[in-house]
Amino acid sequence: MQHTFPRLLLGHAQSHPEGAAMREKEYGIWQTTTWAGMAELVERLACGLHQAGLQRGEHMVVIGANRPRLYATMLAAQSLGAIPIPLYQDAVAAECVFPINNAEVRFCVVEDQEQVDKMLEIRERCPQLSHLYYDDPRGLRNYDQPGLRSMASLIEAGQAHAKAHPQLFREQVELGRTEDVAAMFFTSGTTGNPKGVVHTHQTLINRATVGARFDKLTREDEILAYLPPAWIGQNIFSYAQWLVAGYVVNCPESASTVTIDLKEVGPTYY
Repeated sequence: MQHTFPRLLLGHAQSHPEGAAMREKEYGIWQTTTWAGMAELVERLACGLHQAGLQRGEHMVVIGANRPRLYATMLAAQSLGAIPIPLYQDAVAAECVFPINNAEVRFCVVEDQEQVDKMLEIRERCPQLSHLYYDDPRGLRNYDQPGLRSMASLIEAGQAHAKAHPQLFREQVELGRTEDVAAMFFTSGTTGNPKGVVHTHQTLINRATVGARFDKLTREDEILAYLPPAWIGQNIFSYAQWLVAGYVVNCPESASTVTIDLKEVGPTYY
C-alpha cells in the first residue's frame, strides 16, 4: 500500500478526529492537540510553505526540542514532497554549517531565540539560507533580519492560501509515494564530516509497524518524548510509530521537568 506519513495522519484525523494526538506541557498545564487539530495545523503550514516556495524534493532543516508544531512542520514538508532534516538543538552554530550547505537548505524552522541566533550567526557561510521561521517569539520582537518570520505568520498565510486553494493540500499529499524520501538524519561526524542518512516513507513505516506489532501498541498507549528529535531513535518512537499506532506523544515542558512530567504522564511505552 502507498502509505506515507501525511496519509497516516489524515487517516487518524478521519477515524478518530477528537482523539488526543499530542500533548505539550506549557506553564505547568498539559495542552492537548487532537488528530483533527494536528491535520488542520499541518495543512496550514504546508500551504504556507508552498506559497513561500518550498519545492518537492527540496530539503528543510528543523531545529528544536520535541514540540507539536515542529513535528507538524515535518509533516507539512513531507506533504509537499520536501525532505525534513532535524538537527540537534544543542549543537553549536558552526556544527550546523555543513549539513545546511551539504543539503542545499533554503528553508529552516526553529524553536526559539537561541536557535534563531545560531542561524543568523552562520548565515554568511550559508548564503542560500533565505527563509527562517521561529515558533517561540519570546526575545525576538526587535529582530528584523531579511527572511525571518514567525511560525504564527506562516500559519496565518497558509490558512488564507488554503481557503483560496482548498484542494491544494490533498492534491499534494496524493502525489506522495511510499518510496519517496521522507527524512534525512545526519550522523555525529566524529571521524569526519557528518553523513546524511536517507530514509524513505517505506523504510521508516515498515520498521515502525513491525515494532508496534511486536509491542502490541495501540492508540491507547502514551509515551514521553524527551530525547532529541534529530536522533533516529526518538524519531522512530515519537514520529514514525506515533503515526503508525496512533498513540499519544507527550512533550515535556523542558529538560529540567522531565522527571516530574514522567510521573504525571505515566507512559505505557518507554
